[in-house]
Amino acid sequence: MPRVITQACIGVKDAACTQVCPVDCIHPRPDEADYANVDQLFINPNDCIDCGACESVCPVNAIYPLEDVPEDLKSFIEKNANYYKK
Repeated sequence: MPRVITQACIGVKDAACTQVCPVDCIHPRPDEADYANVDQLFINPNDCIDCGACESVCPVNAIYPLEDVPEDLKSFIEKNANYYKK
């Protein structure tokens, strides 16, 4: 999983990241049914190409490269991956 969305996204779900992702790997987008049912957005670990476009537009700095996720936010690695296991 090249990038991970963490706690700062909770309740914000700005979605600027969904607009710049060249491989459409960040969901749910505002136009998707699941958007209202989740508290944050998620990056698909199998589709992300690690380009960093999402990280640079996130207004709350919620997106990290996997290797840079702070220790206290490591649980979000699994949370992102689990969203795509549904």
